[in-house]
Amino acid sequence: MIQKEQIIREPIAYEKIATRIYSDSAAASKSVAVEIAELIKKKQKEGKPAVLGLATGSSPKTVYAELIRMHKEEGLSFKNVISFNLDEYYPMEPDAIQSYWRFMKEQLFNHVDIPEGNYHIPDGTVSPQMLAEHCEQYEAMIDEAGGLDFQLLGIGGNGHIGFNEPGSHENSRTRLMMLDHSTRAAAKSDFGGELTKVPKKAITMGISKILAAKRVVLLAWGERKAPKIADAVEGMVSEQNPASYLQQHPNALFVVDEAAASDLIRMKSPWLVEDVEWTPQMTKKAVTSLSLSLGKPILKLTNKDYNDNGLSDLLAQHGQSYDINIEIFNHLQNTITGWPGGKPNADDVHRPERALPESKRCLIFSPHPDDDIISMGGTFQRLVDQGHDVHVAYQTSGNIAVSDEEAHRFLEFVIDYNAKFGVESDKTLATYKRAIEYLDNKKDSEIDSEEVRNVKGLIRRGEAKATCRFVGIPPENVHFLDMPFYETGKVQKNPIGDKDIEVVIDVIEKVKPHQIYAAGDLADPHGTHKVCLDAIFAALKKLKPKNFMKDCWVWLYRGAWAEWDIHEIQMAVPMSPDQVLDKRMGIFKHQSQKDGVVFQGTDSREFWQRAEERNEGTANLYNQLGLAEYQAMEAFVRYYF
Repeated sequence: MIQKEQIIREPIAYEKIATRIYSDSAAASKSVAVEIAELIKKKQKEGKPAVLGLATGSSPKTVYAELIRMHKEEGLSFKNVISFNLDEYYPMEPDAIQSYWRFMKEQLFNHVDIPEGNYHIPDGTVSPQMLAEHCEQYEAMIDEAGGLDFQLLGIGGNGHIGFNEPGSHENSRTRLMMLDHSTRAAAKSDFGGELTKVPKKAITMGISKILAAKRVVLLAWGERKAPKIADAVEGMVSEQNPASYLQQHPNALFVVDEAAASDLIRMKSPWLVEDVEWTPQMTKKAVTSLSLSLGKPILKLTNKDYNDNGLSDLLAQHGQSYDINIEIFNHLQNTITGWPGGKPNADDVHRPERALPESKRCLIFSPHPDDDIISMGGTFQRLVDQGHDVHVAYQTSGNIAVSDEEAHRFLEFVIDYNAKFGVESDKTLATYKRAIEYLDNKKDSEIDSEEVRNVKGLIRRGEAKATCRFVGIPPENVHFLDMPFYETGKVQKNPIGDKDIEVVIDVIEKVKPHQIYAAGDLADPHGTHKVCLDAIFAALKKLKPKNFMKDCWVWLYRGAWAEWDIHEIQMAVPMSPDQVLDKRMGIFKHQSQKDGVVFQGTDSREFWQRAEERNEGTANLYNQLGLAEYQAMEAFVRYYF
């Protein structure tokens, strides 16, 4: 796997909304920030205000960060900016942690020179009797300012823009909206992971006012947004996907990263819209796609199948479908191995891993204390069983994903244990009382005290140790890095720093691995996995000149929600039914993450269920392509540094 350059791809056929695809969210955000800055400066020269419609959520954060940088380093002034935000929870106090008033101040307004009276956000404290009037006044203020020059949007997992949920009419005005269950579930992390604390309503700018903006730019990062992006851009205009209304706007643009664009035709089947270079990877993508779409094993594909589905150019290069089929079938067959550390005394020419050295030092990086077993538990166990020296490096404490009730239970255990064995101490009792008092009086989404965070971190550390004992690695092979960027006590983490990279470098130098396994969730621009991966990449860059790194191969696995596309997979490790059950038992060691996870997202399945269904799905894909039938498979892509 080769890292991609930061390029954009311009809109092409099939797409009803102009769409720019960037290699990553940072490059995409910078382009949008530049457009906003140019608008502000243009209006300044004209002596007019720049009227901006702004959005909240994770997607625009990188845009706001770039605008702040431009203000501080390039002198961009916001004195002529008038802004109107899309929405606000209802009811919601402006100083509440989850308030969009607070979000906008922390993410933008407090860091630039916009006059305090120039930014407007719907009032989450207005009385029910005054709501209708408040919404009318909000739209009137926009009109009085001259209308929106620029509207920035994100998109929800169900296609909502603002809080205009599916079913919203294109003529809808600013109003109170009942929030969809999926929207509330996605917001749980901002409310302590408890759905019951997420408001059921919100005030939102209507579709009609959004469509009235002179320019609309919608942002989307990550593969979770891909289905709705494709539907909005290529499908029919439908109230079931409010973002699709932007097809009717004369000056709308979608700015997305490659993951969010992955379901677009030009990404899934680029040969249908443009001439492509038939590299081995592109050929593999085309043939596997053709096989799966037709429901035919690869070796049964015919010349007619290729010609009828836009692949005549590929056929022309090879002459016959038979030759292409055999080549791709063999390539897929060679990705399957029951020896992820390499098979001793075997010809490794067509195997994904080297045979030598027979016993390898393997270092598994796990962003949270359970990603190792959830994402590659079967491979983890095989590496241990096959005699390799396996180490695990847990990059973060994972403490914010432990419920208060779980922390309370463990604190009581310590007190009861001390009493039972006569080892009480005043210091322990005082710590217990402070922690319990804090938990009993804790406000929604209030940052945990340092003592409570430590308790929650110890809970997850103990679960990780239990998993390692279950798999069979010694305690000295378990490394807890506690990367500093994570330890904020909040969902929002600090940027990656030198100390984060240093702890990763230290463990790599200590182990001197022949194999590194890392969570390759490249599609997640803001999550912990992405930051942890960035730290690993930075460490690899610094360590590359070291002699021991010449023998180190890096394999990337994916998280609990998604898998590599079939054409990307370079190593597939099969699992038997018994091995699947063993992996499940390993995941069960993480009891704080069972039966209601704090940050479960919109997926109600437990992690062991997600992992099993994902692994079984990968095995089924191989089987559908005509290869051997396995119970489950874990998949990896090699990273070249």
